[in-house]
Amino acid sequence: MVINHRNKIKITISKGDDESSNNERPDRSVAVSSEGARAGRGAGRRGGAGPAVRGRARATPGGRPRRRRSRSLPALPIPPRDAGRCGQPRVRQPDLLRFPQRQKPLEPSVDETRPPPHAPGRPVGNPQLPRAWRRGRPFGQRAGLPPAPSATGIKAPVEDIRPGCRDRPRLGGASGSAAVNSAGTASAAAEEPARRTCCGRGLPRGCGQRLRRRSGRAGCGESRGAAASPALRAGPGASPGPGAAAGRVGEQRAAAAHQVGTAPLRAPPRPSAHRRRCRPCPSLAALCLGAAPYLAPWRPGSDTRRAAVVGRGAALRLESSAAFHSLVIRDGGRLVFADRPHGPPITLRARYILIHDGGELHIGSERCPYSSRAIISLYGRATEGAAVEGFGQKFVGVGRGGVLELHGRRPRSWTLLDKTLHPGGLRHGAYSSEKRWGSRGINLRVLDASTGRVLAARRFDTHLQPGEGRRLLAFLALQAPGSVVAAAVGDSAARSLTLETRLLLRDRLGSRYIARLGYRQPWALVGILGGDRLSTAEDKREYHGNGTTGLAVAQRDFLTYDGTRFTVTAFSGWIKGIPHNGFKVEVSKGIILHLVDEVTSWLPGDRIVVASTDYSMHQAEEFNLLPCPECKSNQVKIDGSPLYLHIGEVIDGIDMRAEVGLLTRNVLIQGEMEDSCYGQNQCQFFSFDTFGGHIKILRNFSSVHMSGVELKNMGQQILGSYPVHFHLAEDVDERGGYERPTYLDNLAIHHCFSRCVAIHGTHGLLVKDTIGYDTLGHCFFLEDGTEQRNTFYHNLGLLTRSGTILPSDRNEAMCLSIRSHVYGSYVPVPSTDCMAVSTFWIANPNNSLIENAAAGAQDVGIWYIFHRVPTGQSEGQYPEGQAEHTPLGVFYNNRVHSNFKAGLFIGKGVKTTRANAEDPREYLTVDNARFRPHQDADPEKPRVPAVIDGLIAFKNNDHGAWARGGDIIFRNSGFSDNGIGLTLASDGTFPTDEGSSLEVTHSIFVGESSNFGSQGGQNSYWGKGANGEYRTLPRNKTFPIRGFQIYDGPVRMAKCTFKKFTPTVDRYSSAIGFFMKNSWQISPQNNVSQILMEKSVGLKVFFGRSGQWFGDNDNDGDKTSIFHDLDGSVTGYPDIFIGRADNYLLRHPGCLTVPRWNGLMCTGKFAQLYIQARRPENLTLSIARAAYHSHPLWLQGVNRGAPYQQYQPVVMLEQAYIIQWDGRAPEDVILYPINFNRGDWLHVALCYPREAVFQVVSDIYQRRTGTVHSVKHYLAAPSRASALNGTGERLFYFDRASGYLFVHLQAHEARRGHSYCSQQGCERIKITAHMYPGESWSCEPNPFPERPAAAQRPVSQRPAGPCGAPQLAITSTPSVKYVKVQIQSLSRADPRTHLTSAFIKINDTVFLFNSRGIFFVVLDACSGAVVSRRHFDTVTAENASSAITDYVQTFIKERSLVLVCSKDFADVVGSSEMSVFTRLGSAKPIVFHKEGSFAMLGYKGQARPSWIKVLNHAGYQKAASLQHYVPLKLKEYQCPANADESLKFALSQNHWEHIPAEPVVPWD
Repeated sequence: MVINHRNKIKITISKGDDESSNNERPDRSVAVSSEGARAGRGAGRRGGAGPAVRGRARATPGGRPRRRRSRSLPALPIPPRDAGRCGQPRVRQPDLLRFPQRQKPLEPSVDETRPPPHAPGRPVGNPQLPRAWRRGRPFGQRAGLPPAPSATGIKAPVEDIRPGCRDRPRLGGASGSAAVNSAGTASAAAEEPARRTCCGRGLPRGCGQRLRRRSGRAGCGESRGAAASPALRAGPGASPGPGAAAGRVGEQRAAAAHQVGTAPLRAPPRPSAHRRRCRPCPSLAALCLGAAPYLAPWRPGSDTRRAAVVGRGAALRLESSAAFHSLVIRDGGRLVFADRPHGPPITLRARYILIHDGGELHIGSERCPYSSRAIISLYGRATEGAAVEGFGQKFVGVGRGGVLELHGRRPRSWTLLDKTLHPGGLRHGAYSSEKRWGSRGINLRVLDASTGRVLAARRFDTHLQPGEGRRLLAFLALQAPGSVVAAAVGDSAARSLTLETRLLLRDRLGSRYIARLGYRQPWALVGILGGDRLSTAEDKREYHGNGTTGLAVAQRDFLTYDGTRFTVTAFSGWIKGIPHNGFKVEVSKGIILHLVDEVTSWLPGDRIVVASTDYSMHQAEEFNLLPCPECKSNQVKIDGSPLYLHIGEVIDGIDMRAEVGLLTRNVLIQGEMEDSCYGQNQCQFFSFDTFGGHIKILRNFSSVHMSGVELKNMGQQILGSYPVHFHLAEDVDERGGYERPTYLDNLAIHHCFSRCVAIHGTHGLLVKDTIGYDTLGHCFFLEDGTEQRNTFYHNLGLLTRSGTILPSDRNEAMCLSIRSHVYGSYVPVPSTDCMAVSTFWIANPNNSLIENAAAGAQDVGIWYIFHRVPTGQSEGQYPEGQAEHTPLGVFYNNRVHSNFKAGLFIGKGVKTTRANAEDPREYLTVDNARFRPHQDADPEKPRVPAVIDGLIAFKNNDHGAWARGGDIIFRNSGFSDNGIGLTLASDGTFPTDEGSSLEVTHSIFVGESSNFGSQGGQNSYWGKGANGEYRTLPRNKTFPIRGFQIYDGPVRMAKCTFKKFTPTVDRYSSAIGFFMKNSWQISPQNNVSQILMEKSVGLKVFFGRSGQWFGDNDNDGDKTSIFHDLDGSVTGYPDIFIGRADNYLLRHPGCLTVPRWNGLMCTGKFAQLYIQARRPENLTLSIARAAYHSHPLWLQGVNRGAPYQQYQPVVMLEQAYIIQWDGRAPEDVILYPINFNRGDWLHVALCYPREAVFQVVSDIYQRRTGTVHSVKHYLAAPSRASALNGTGERLFYFDRASGYLFVHLQAHEARRGHSYCSQQGCERIKITAHMYPGESWSCEPNPFPERPAAAQRPVSQRPAGPCGAPQLAITSTPSVKYVKVQIQSLSRADPRTHLTSAFIKINDTVFLFNSRGIFFVVLDACSGAVVSRRHFDTVTAENASSAITDYVQTFIKERSLVLVCSKDFADVVGSSEMSVFTRLGSAKPIVFHKEGSFAMLGYKGQARPSWIKVLNHAGYQKAASLQHYVPLKLKEYQCPANADESLKFALSQNHWEHIPAEPVVPWD
C-alpha cells in the first residue's frame, strides 16, 4: 500500500493470490489536505462565486444510464485569425456540455490485484454508490468534425461553436468532481463556472497571442471575479495565496511507476452570464487529449501476474509499455495513451481489457488523431485461464457505461489501381531462366527494348558443332536493329567459335572479350544489336580448373515507352564443378503503382494489398511500400514483384480496376498467436492457431468510436468472438440516445480468424472505409435478422475464406464433418446446406450499402439472406415473414468480383427451427426464402421495388448476380466475364406469387472481355477465348456462358448493351439464355426492348441442346422457355415471341425457325394455363394444340411427392388444346387461366374414362386471404358446340364416345400490370371426376375438327429510337465521363489482318486512313470534341520529321488527347528517332521500325496521365492496335469552368465526322 499523505490518495497493490491481499473496504470519501481545501474555499471567496454546488449521480428509470453525448475527447482547435471578439453578440449555440450537480466529490481509486480465476479483478467497496453521467454534446462534433452518417446517408460536418470562443471540455471521468491543476494533482473540490477560450484578432487590450506557459490569466468565458483553477491562475501576475500554494503542491508529481493514482477530478461548471475577458490560447499540442495536464503519468512496468484496476477518479496517461494479467477500467477511471511522435511505441499487453461502469480508454481523439505508434496486444492460449462472463477470453470488452475511443491517423483506406499492373511489373511479364548442364555453347535472348518482352531464345553449341557459328550470325541478321541481346556461355563455347564469328559478334554487339574467349570461360553480355561498346555491359571470369569461378554478370537498365525502368541480366559461371548460366528481366528499383486517388498518407514501410481482378480471389497480393521521392501524389512504389495481372482500367465498358487497400495503421490491436494450431481449435481444418483476440461491445455502453485502427490476428472460431462485435447493443445512433452516433471508420482488419465486423442485434451503426482482408467466415456480418438501419459505406472486403461457426460459413469438407447439431444420422448436403460464406452477409434488407467492394470470397460477395423469424438471442422481435417483406435500404455503386459462387445474391434464408426428426438439418442451415418488399413490410400494402443501382460484377465464377423475389430493379449496372451475368428469378410460382416482376435497365453485359487474366492463384481453367487468345475461364472450359439468364419470370430487360458473346469449339456463349435443367414455369410476360447487340455478339439467344451441362434438356421449364421481343431489337421483328424450336404449343405456319438458337420466332398472343391435379399426384401430363395434335408437349410437373401436382404450359390464346395423362386422369383438376386479359379464352378437352361423372364449378380464389367467392356451378351441355360457343353460360360437355370433357376457359375480369390474375382474384374451373376402378381411359388423339393453323408471318422492322445502354461505361466513379477510343494501325508485313485501312475510332465515329504514313486525330481532353486531324507521308515526304515536330509543338493545343496510328510506313524520312513524342507522354524518343507499325494514345499538357499508351512494333510483329476508355475532364487536366457545356455540345454533335453511317469495324 502506498499513501500520498499530501493529497490523501490511497493505492492498493497486490501481487497475486499467494500474497496477502488488502481486503479492507476503501474509504469512499474525498480526502484532501486542509491546505488544499482552504485554497479552494479561498479562491471561491475571492472570485465571488459563492459556495460550490455539488452534483448528484443520475440514472434513467429502470437503472439504465443516460447516454453520454460524447466520449471522444479531441483537442480544441486554435480558431482562425479572423475570429470575432469574445462577448460580442452572436447567435446562441447549444450548450456543449451540461454537467449534473453532485452532492459531494468522490475519491479516485486505482486497484491492482491478481484476479480470481473466475472473474476480473474489482476494487472492494460499496457497490451502491451512485454514478454520474455526463450529458454534453460530443467533443468531436463540437470540434467541427462530421458526425457519423445516418442510415440514409452521410451527414455534413457540424460546427456548433463560434470560432474563437469554445467551452473548455470537461476532461474528467464520469464520476469525478474534483479539479486538477497543471501538475495533475488534486486541488479544491469546489465547482467553478465554465471557462471559454478565445483566440484571434480583435482581442481586448492585454490579451496575448500565445500561451507561453501552461498557466495563464483568467480567460474568455470566465466570469468576472470568479475563481480560476490553479492550473490557469498560477501564471505571471497571479496573486500569491492558498490557491497558488495548491498549484505549487500540484507540481510535485509522484514519479514511481507503481504509484498509479491521481486526484479526484472537478467537473467544469456551467457557463457564467457575466461579461467575459480573453486570455491567450494554449498551443494545439497542449489541447490534445494525450497532453492534457490533468492526466497523471503512469509507467506501471511489466508483470503478467498482476491485475490492474483503474478506478474511481483515476485519470492516467500511459507513458511507456506495460503488461498485466488483466486491466479493468471502471467507475469513472480513465486511461489515455501518451502521444509522443518521436518516442518508442507504447505496447499494452494483457489477457483482457474490460471497460465498464464509466471507465474510459482513449488513444487519440477525433480532433487529435494519435500520431505515435500504439499497440494493444492480447495474449493467452485457449486452454489457459477461465472465461469472463459475457466476454470470453483474450478480449477488449466494453460493458455498460464504458467508453472506448480509439483514433489513429486516418490515411486513405483504399483506392483503385489507375494503370494495369502486369506480372513482374512489365507489360509482358518478368522473365527468368537458369540452366546448368545441357546448355553448352552461347545462349542468347533477344528482347524488345521498349517493353522488355523476350522475342527469341536460342542456343548455339559453338564448342562442339563447327557450323553453329554461321547459324548464330544468320539468326542475328534476322533481328531488328536496336533490339536488346543478352548472351551467356553455358559450360564452354570456344572450341568451334571461329574468328569470323568472334569478330562479327564484336562488331554487332560491341563485345570487348569475345575475341579472346577461352575454354570453359564464363562470359555474359547485355547489349544493343548494332550498338557500340558504350551501350554494352559485359563481364568474364577466368577458368582455372578447380570447378569454381564465380559468376560473370552483365547488367544493363532500359526504359519502356511508358516510363518503366527494367534491368536485363545475363550471368555465366562455374560453381562446385557445375556450370550455371541464365537470364533475368525485371523492373529496376521497385515497381510504381498508379492509383486513382491521392495517397500521400501512405508511408514507406506500410503494407498494402492489391485485389485480384480474375476469377480466383487468391490472386490478391501484398506488398511493402518503399521510399519514392519521384512518385506523384497518386503513386507509390512497392518492394516486390507481382505474380498476377491486376487490371487498372475500364475494359469493354466495365470498370475492372483493382482495389488497393492499406493494411497498416499506427494504432494496432492484435492477438498474440502460437506457431501452429493446438487443442480444440478445429485443427482438422486449420494448420494455424485461430485463437486470436476480439473486441466485444455490449448494450448501454456510453461511447464507442474507432478510427484509424489496425486489427490483426483477431477473432476466434467460437460463436461471439469476432474482431469487432456489437452484441445486442440495440440502437447506437440518435434513436438510441447517442447524439453522436457510433461508428467504425478507417479500420484495417486483416489476417483474422472469425469475421471482420459482426453486428448483432444492433441498429444505426456506421461502418466506413474499413478493410476486411484474409479472414475466416462471413466478413461484414449481420447475425439474427433484426439488425436494421446500419450503413456500410466505402468498405473493402477480400479473400473471405470458409470458417466453421455456422453452416453457412463452412466449405464442403467442414459441412460433412461437423454434424454435432444435426438430428440423428443426417448427412448435410454441402451445396444446399452450407457453402455460403460471404464478404457481406446482410440478414435484413433495411440496411444501406454504398460504394463498397466485395473483391473475393469463397462463395458470395454480397448476400441478402432472409430470416423468416429472428434467430438466436433476438427470437420474437418481429413477426414471421417481416424481413422478407421489408423494403431494401440504399444499394448504390457497389462492386463484386472474383467470387466463386456469385458476386451478388438476393434470396434464400436460414433454417429457423432446431434439428428434429421432421427436419434433421442443423439450426441456421441455408434454407429457402423469397424477398417480396412491401410498404411498411405489410404484404397488404403496395409493393416497394428494391433498386440495385450501379452494381459492377465481373470475373465471378458462376454468377455476377442472382436475384429471386419481386419487385427488384437492376439499373446502371455492368456485368463482365461471369459464368452467367445476371439471373432474375420470380418471387415464386403461381398461385403463391401474385405476379411480381424483376427488371434490368441501362446496363452493359460482356461475355469475354479483354481482361484475359493470368494463370495460377487457384485459377482452374485456362483455354482459348473466342478471339483465339488464351485466357482464364469460368467454371469449366466447356461451361455455357450467358449474359442474361431467364429462369421463370416475369422479367423485363430494356436499354441494355451486349458485347463479345461468341461460341467456340469448346463452349456455347450467348447474350440471352435460360436456366439449365429447369423444371419451373416460364412466363410469356418476359420481355425485352431497346437492346443493342454489338457485332461481337455471335449468338444472341440460345435455348440449349442435349449434352454436357444441359442434360436431356427435357425438363418442363426447358421446353416452355419463352420471351417477348417488344420492338424487334433482338430479332429484327417487333412484337414477336421467341420460344424453343420443338414447342408446338407456340408454333404456327408463320413462325420462323432459327437453328443456331434452337429456337423459333412467332407472332401471336400467348399466356399460361396453370393445371393443378390431385389423386393421383404423380402423373405426366400431355398437352397438344389441336392443329398439331401429333406433337404433344409432355410435362412432368414440379411437385413430385407433394399433395398436388402442378403444370404450367405456355399456350397460344384462342386455340383448342387436348390434355391427356400417362395414367387414369386425376380425380381433381383445377384449371387457372393466368396472364389472361379480359375476354381471352381457350377450348380445352380433357381425357377421362367413359363412365366418369363430373362436378364442374367456377370460382375466384383470392390468394392473399385464401378465400373463395363468385362460386358458380357448370351445367352439362347437350353438345360440344353449345359448351364451347362462348356465350357466357357456364356449360361443360362430356363426350362418352371419345372420352373427352370439353370446357370453355375464359377470363372475365381485367388484369393489371404483371399480375397473374385480376384484382378480384384468380378465376378458375374446378373439375371433380367420380370414376370407377378399372375403367378404361384411352382417348383418341384429336377430338376437335381438323382445321389448318392460321398463318401470320412476322414483318421485319428496325426498332424505333436508340437502343442499348445510354452509358459508354459503367464505373465506380459515375461522375467521370469517358470517351471510347480504338486505334488500329496496319502493317504490310502482317499477314494476319483482314483490314485494308488503318483507322481510329472514337465512340461510334470511325476515321479511315488509306494512305501510307502517320495519322493524328486530336480531341479536347475536357469536352471530348475532335479538334484536329492530320496525315503525314513518312515514305516520300522529305520533311516529314520536322513537319510532325512542328504540328505537335505548334498546332496541338494544351489539354489535348492525341491519337496516332500508322499504315504501311517505312522509316521516317529525315530522322532516326522522334523526340517530339515525349511531348505527348512517351518516356523516350520513338525509333520507328522499318515496315513496322505504330499506335499511340497520348496527351499534351502539364500532366502525364496514367492512361498514356505507346506501341511501336517491328515488321514481323502483329500490327499495333490499342483500345481504351479515356476519362474526360480529370482534375489533373485543369479544365476551364465551362468544360461541362463544351462536353454536352460535343456529345450531341459527335456524329459530325462519322465517315460511314455504319461503323466500319466492330468495337472489340
